[in-house]
Amino acid sequence: MSKWGNEVQTGSRGPETAPLGPAEMLRLAAVARRFYLDGRSKVEIAEEFGISRFKIARDLDSARERGIVHIDIRLPASLDGELSEELRSAYGLRRAIVVDTPAGTDGASGPDETRRALGSAAARLLAEIVRPGEVLGLAWSRALQVMGSALVDLPECTVVQLNGVLSEHAGSGGSVETVRRAAALSGGPAYPIYAPLILPDAATAATLRSDPGIASAFAHYDRITTAVVAIGGWDEQNSTVFQALDPEARERYTELGVRAEMSAQLFDGDGNQIHSDLAERIISVSAEQLRRVPEVVAVAGAGDRAKARAVGAALRSGLVSTLVTDSEVARVLLAEADAEEVHADRAVAGPEGT
Repeated sequence: MSKWGNEVQTGSRGPETAPLGPAEMLRLAAVARRFYLDGRSKVEIAEEFGISRFKIARDLDSARERGIVHIDIRLPASLDGELSEELRSAYGLRRAIVVDTPAGTDGASGPDETRRALGSAAARLLAEIVRPGEVLGLAWSRALQVMGSALVDLPECTVVQLNGVLSEHAGSGGSVETVRRAAALSGGPAYPIYAPLILPDAATAATLRSDPGIASAFAHYDRITTAVVAIGGWDEQNSTVFQALDPEARERYTELGVRAEMSAQLFDGDGNQIHSDLAERIISVSAEQLRRVPEVVAVAGAGDRAKARAVGAALRSGLVSTLVTDSEVARVLLAEADAEEVHADRAVAGPEGT
């Protein structure tokens, strides 16, 4: 059987509700083999054995209860099914894809290995969820650049760039190259943005937004059906936006309570958007536009605990429907969710003794 599906083993070990003779055990095994391994219907099996399909259904239940059949759910080693489901449930997501953090040569995971794993998983996810005729919006991060390189299949769709380019990453192609490659793969039109993400002032940003090429990309933002974004923290290690700002701006936004950014949209630790003059100086999709997108996939990981907390803040904003992350970040997020639940319970109960 495929490692993506169910593996069925037949044998004689397992719990028994009543002793069975060898002939009956072999009959149950034969019924189970035809149903689980050969893919035959209960009606077909019933006709072969000359009994009712209801008896076949009872036989299949009995084969499992007695340990003649074992159903083993297996995922590829790179995916953590338990963490994925816990994270999806804890944050009310449509999907959570948790990739086991790969081990480096010293036994610890490295950020480059983690980004490659996240980008590969995101590429496979897009091939699975994007439908023909959609408008696909793509932001940029190092993991999303890996995703663009790992794409091997996309239905025909329109691909639009969600934000301008950070100058220090323009040499590697950045989001422009990712958008163009995705569009070439799908056979649909591409709307890249040849402009910086952050401008020195609002007037320059407004002038660039009126450029025909950039305006045509912006015109598609309200039609986006699936958006793929990155989540940054708010320090030099975990945010390319933070790195692109001057020290005075960094301090000013930090004092406003910024703890996370997503497509240069700023959020505090509770997921509330922080409005500032930065919004007037960027070439990017807005938080309001992202909120109207039916499917927002965030790809975020390969960071420290501060980065993980930033991911949590972005999830609390309600903008993200699907998260692709690594197991280290997932564990921090689940610990945060448990702590928040404890605090909420205490708040409802009130002070001790009341």
